[in-house]
Amino acid sequence: MGQPGTAAFSGKYLSVTSLRRDGAGVSTPVWFVSEGGRLLIETDGDSYKVKRIRANPSVTVASCTVRGRLNGESFPARAEVLPVADVARVEQLLAHKYRIDMLGMKPIRWAQAKLHLGRKRGATVIVAITPE
Repeated sequence: MGQPGTAAFSGKYLSVTSLRRDGAGVSTPVWFVSEGGRLLIETDGDSYKVKRIRANPSVTVASCTVRGRLNGESFPARAEVLPVADVARVEQLLAHKYRIDMLGMKPIRWAQAKLHLGRKRGATVIVAITPE
């Protein structure tokens, strides 16, 4: 099995499996864009996913459905949190790819914030994932 390259991930959703301290994997479906041989995702900097990646950058990735059901082969990868300076650029790339989806999500996110549903979000970060 060779390196898949980012072309193997052309769908709308990517399953990112990060590892807990005990080695158990936790999978999360996310939106992503491909750029320069990496897969870029936007997430909450205070999320457990980011905490796990900071502790152990080894992840696995696979194409998936919106609910996280895998519909492609899983590949090992390395994840890293990018500098804050990359956030605006990657947000624009994501907005271009998911413009229709975002029309439905923005009102939901706004309502969640106003109603204080879920935990408070931290600063946005970009995670770069490089398939191995």
